[in-house]
Amino acid sequence: MALLPESLTSLVRRGARDPFAVQTLRATVAATLSYAVATRLSSEPAPLTAPLTALLVVQVTVYSTLKTSVRRVVSVVVGVLIAIGFSAVVGLSWWSLGLIILASLVIGRFVRVEEFVQEVAISAMLILGVSRLTSQAWDRVLETLIGAAVGLLFNLVFAPPVWVDTAGESIEDLARRARQLLLDLAEQLGRPTPVARAAERLHEARRLDQAIADVDAALRQAEDSLRFNPRISEGLLSRLVLRTGLDTLEICVVVIRVLARSLTDLAKRRGPEERLFPPGVAVGLEELLAHVGGAMVSFAVLVTTQVSRSAEEAEERLTAELAAAWSCRENVAQVLLRKVQEHPEAWQLHGSMLAEVDRILDELDLEHRSRRLMEELDRASLASRERLSRLTGLRRALRGRRRDGPRDGPRGGRRDGRQRPAAGAGR
Repeated sequence: MALLPESLTSLVRRGARDPFAVQTLRATVAATLSYAVATRLSSEPAPLTAPLTALLVVQVTVYSTLKTSVRRVVSVVVGVLIAIGFSAVVGLSWWSLGLIILASLVIGRFVRVEEFVQEVAISAMLILGVSRLTSQAWDRVLETLIGAAVGLLFNLVFAPPVWVDTAGESIEDLARRARQLLLDLAEQLGRPTPVARAAERLHEARRLDQAIADVDAALRQAEDSLRFNPRISEGLLSRLVLRTGLDTLEICVVVIRVLARSLTDLAKRRGPEERLFPPGVAVGLEELLAHVGGAMVSFAVLVTTQVSRSAEEAEERLTAELAAAWSCRENVAQVLLRKVQEHPEAWQLHGSMLAEVDRILDELDLEHRSRRLMEELDRASLASRERLSRLTGLRRALRGRRRDGPRDGPRGGRRDGRQRPAAGAGR
């Protein structure tokens, strides 16, 4: 019996961290509320358009909710206007139905309602087929506005969760998978490696490369959750930290894939009975790849950590891993140089391996990281200033047009109708 509350608590916590569970609960409550409001304000006996709109509008984040609300309302209003226009000219027949569908889909593309293009045609068809056209049309618009307003207010009053932690976990998981792949690659360096096994590691590297798309989707959701969220004060900085961190890891994953390809080519050249590297070189490379993998994990923890003390600890670990990796790299370079002089036929593969490791270490460097983050902050600040200047220019133009309205008096006269006195008058 004592375990029941604990298991229930863990279940609730897991549900609170699951986007699907959160979205299901929020959409259900918002749709029910919108139906209750619509039954009081609409003349329709069953105003189901309102809860339908709320279901589509209440997204996981405030930003996506606002964006979906605007597109949904615009699509319904455009569809209603098209139906009213067609009803004034033609009735409902097979050819008029096809024509209104064609017109709605084309106009929907022009008004840029994105995923709600079909909603324009649906609204037009539903309105064209009713007997009370005007009443039904504006009831549908009213129900859509109710559903959109309830969904938007629901997300403003009950702010949706911020998905930064979920995106951070995805980024850290990507880094840990990359580290494990580096360790797997390091295991085969000092032993005979069949081409099939080396190709297996290459396929794993390609799968890791494809996993970036999933992490990018989680990060986009986190970025949307930071926009217009009343609980977030520094959303821009958090978005840029995560985005630049994922960009760095993406470059590292691509380099690891190239590294796996180089080892596969080396396995083809060596044959199934020959080691990829001599024992002395293999030990140094194993240690080097282990430090590179540790640096990637420390980097991921650094960019996803919100607490300053934890961030300092992650930065210290990353600095230590990078220093150890550069030291191992220099030792391996010296040993490889001697081996290449003894066996020059594989110097290109050996040199490319060092170059690929250098690229990863350069990307993870803290100075490179700080410089990249500052560049993104400057770019975002410049874009914000440009938007502000355009709004200011538009406001000034509107004010100037308002001031330069039509004059009351004769040409050259004053606006109050009185003539300007002639030069020298009254002297």
